[in-house]
Amino acid sequence: MKALVYHGPGERSWQEVPDPRIQEPTDAVVRVDAVTICGTDLHILKGDVPEVAPGRILGHEAVGTVTAVGAAVRNLTPGDRVLVSCISACGSCRFCRDGSYGQCLGGGGWILGHLIDGTQAEYVRVPFADHSTHKVPDGVTDGDMLMLADILPTSYEVGVLNGAVRPGDVVAIVGAGPIGLAAILTARLFSPSHIVSIDVADTRLEAARTFGADIVVNAGTQSARSVIDGLTGGLGADCAMEAVGTPGTFEDAVNLVRPGGHVANIGVHGAPATLHLEDIWIKNLTITTGLVDTYSTPTLIGLVAGRQLDTSAMITHRFTFDEFEDAYDVFSRAGQTGALKVLVAESK
Repeated sequence: MKALVYHGPGERSWQEVPDPRIQEPTDAVVRVDAVTICGTDLHILKGDVPEVAPGRILGHEAVGTVTAVGAAVRNLTPGDRVLVSCISACGSCRFCRDGSYGQCLGGGGWILGHLIDGTQAEYVRVPFADHSTHKVPDGVTDGDMLMLADILPTSYEVGVLNGAVRPGDVVAIVGAGPIGLAAILTARLFSPSHIVSIDVADTRLEAARTFGADIVVNAGTQSARSVIDGLTGGLGADCAMEAVGTPGTFEDAVNLVRPGGHVANIGVHGAPATLHLEDIWIKNLTITTGLVDTYSTPTLIGLVAGRQLDTSAMITHRFTFDEFEDAYDVFSRAGQTGALKVLVAESK
């Protein structure tokens, strides 16, 4: 089969590799029908995730069809159409029993495209298949389902729920890339009074309006703090989410929140950020970080299937497998191309 293989910082190729096979009784093999590229994949290619070894197949999001299952798999049969979650879960360790699947001690967590071969391939081996896949409801497209593999549960759990968004809140979201847009979409479920999207790219800010931000701020030409002060009488946002993954944007999020407010870091960071405790120790802030656990995925699937969440506008570009290199090029230049999420499939 062919797969997108990482060869070290800045190096990747779409090439022939051995087909995956069942290695453990809890495995399934899935034919990949649709896959996408995550911002985390770009971090890997920059060298920000040193645990990823050269030769690794990238990717941790896919929708596909089960082709083989191990002897211990109970809930799947060949032919089932499934979502492959970005998080694998053994289902029995201390953290899995708490629903903290991202911290799995039994060999799961974020392993696809990280510690084992991932989903940017024609086929993928899925460990702990009963706990790490979700069947696709009738009437839900591959594209809609694919957004539930990572970005929606990540934004919802690590941003909206960790950030304790409540009705009437002023919510500031720093970054209007796919994660920031998914945070806008899922924050709306809690009826905040204002969602303020902050970015430096006007194309992404226009997308933020489409996804439900009622105020957008270009941080290159406007002061986000002044805008939020105008909404809150100088108090600051009730919740600020960081959805970029740079030191500056994390510090911006901290500066935007009111005393007693929440700062929810969603972004993947590859460099240290300064925590100005000399300024914020007195402000009763709650600062949270997190790797997604995907405990919310069944809820989000139900909302998408029930047409209460619409993710269709998230996919802006479509490619075939043989165009994978083009897909990476377009996604990595999102500021110029306007790409939000790309869908890569056998045919467009």
